Amino acid sequence: MTRQHTIGDLLRRSAARHPAKTAIVFGDLRQSYADLDLMVNRTANALAARGVRKGDRFAVFSHNNHAFVVAYFALARLGAISVPVNFMLGAEEVAYILEHSGATGILAEDALLPVAREAVSERVTVRGVIGAGQEGWEPFTAWSSHDDGSEPAVEIADDDPIQIMYTSGTESRPKGAVLSSKSLISQYVTCMVDGEMSHDDVEVHALPLYHCAQLHCFLTPGIYLGATNIVLPGASPAAILATIEGERATKLFCPPTVWISLLRHPDFDRRDLSSLRKGYYGASIMPVEVLKEIAARLPDVRLFNFYGQTEMAPVATILRPEEQLTRLGSAGKPALNVETRIVDDADRPVPPGTVGEIVHRSPHAMLGYWNDPDKTAEAFRGGWFHSGDLGVMDADGYLSVVDRKKDMIKTGGENVASREVEEAIYQHPAVAEAAVFGVPDEKWIEAVTAAVVLRQGAELTAGELIGFLRGRLAPFKTPKRVMFVDALPKNASGKVLKRELREAMA
Repeated sequence: MTRQHTIGDLLRRSAARHPAKTAIVFGDLRQSYADLDLMVNRTANALAARGVRKGDRFAVFSHNNHAFVVAYFALARLGAISVPVNFMLGAEEVAYILEHSGATGILAEDALLPVAREAVSERVTVRGVIGAGQEGWEPFTAWSSHDDGSEPAVEIADDDPIQIMYTSGTESRPKGAVLSSKSLISQYVTCMVDGEMSHDDVEVHALPLYHCAQLHCFLTPGIYLGATNIVLPGASPAAILATIEGERATKLFCPPTVWISLLRHPDFDRRDLSSLRKGYYGASIMPVEVLKEIAARLPDVRLFNFYGQTEMAPVATILRPEEQLTRLGSAGKPALNVETRIVDDADRPVPPGTVGEIVHRSPHAMLGYWNDPDKTAEAFRGGWFHSGDLGVMDADGYLSVVDRKKDMIKTGGENVASREVEEAIYQHPAVAEAAVFGVPDEKWIEAVTAAVVLRQGAELTAGELIGFLRGRLAPFKTPKRVMFVDALPKNASGKVLKRELREAMA
């Protein structure tokens, strides 16, 4: 254990360095690093007393809260494998993850208990609830107040599985990406160095902690560094803006959809946001027009683009603040601990300026997909992780993401990248949000189709938008159909669910 360096060790070391410093703020709770470390030990020992052992899979089904953070580190201290579960899933979907992962325990938020009850099987023997205990479910407070506050003596190797992160569900069945402490800590170092993170950060964590972006790019690196972490239950624009002002927050991550909601909220210009120094985006592509607006309205914020995927723990490339407006639309260069290149369908590297699949080689990479050797072998063929994203790299090594392979629209014998069309739509002053996708069509095979959300009070017809785009796009790229919607369907991490839009148009 002399050389042990795992997720569970990070909090202990920060508690030794900064015992009295505020680690977590959640609602009225303000907890120091020393107190958080002690509570994590108590919870870990309580779980061990209930039979949880190294290698056991344990699901956490909850919105953002203090208990989520404690449970995550407690499970890591035991060498148990945490399985964060998307709180938007229904009982059948949760049951699939529990069964697929072989989970023997679950911690559920009280508001989600009806779904959890329906999803669990007899296999799940340890059951806790964040809230009042109910029949068959023990309150989390019974774990976190356990009488033994000593650190569990469990030997954990840095490449032992420590978490299964299920993919976002934009595909029909999520896959379980298995991450180790080595994968994650390599990724944390990349985020901290290339993302200019520091122990004096005061950060708002509003996006779901079950998702790798908020948990592994921001919250855990913040704990690693000894920063102050303000956890919000959700990504309410009003709450985020009020928290920045009230806590004098210096750092914020949001996917593009949430940055857009902040910019459009009336409180944006009413709140004092002058403490904010660093902003981050990722999870999906930031429209260029929105990027320009952030730069204009928050000129003192250093903005970073983190691009990657769950299987990379998740960061792969980073676009730095000084490059945001000179490399518009770029995902940046390979990050500190990552190699990235573009390959063709035969996995051969392609010249600069050529579209191909984005692949990575890095200690960030997952160990593989849980119980799926075939998909693991396919993803890692040739010694590189295959992202499934299409991109192009210029002669200077800057990556631009063209599209997901599955989102490339094949229309009339031509390939159309949905992102290019979306960027053109965002140039219209009446447009707040847009998503472009293909739908089956007898003439075109797939017809380029746009779903558009208008800015408040704006008016626009499909004909007017198509006319606006005709001067900006080739005819085969111009949408054949436009539908106006009140909101785009998104998962909890802010990704637009284009499959739901396709189904609505079918």
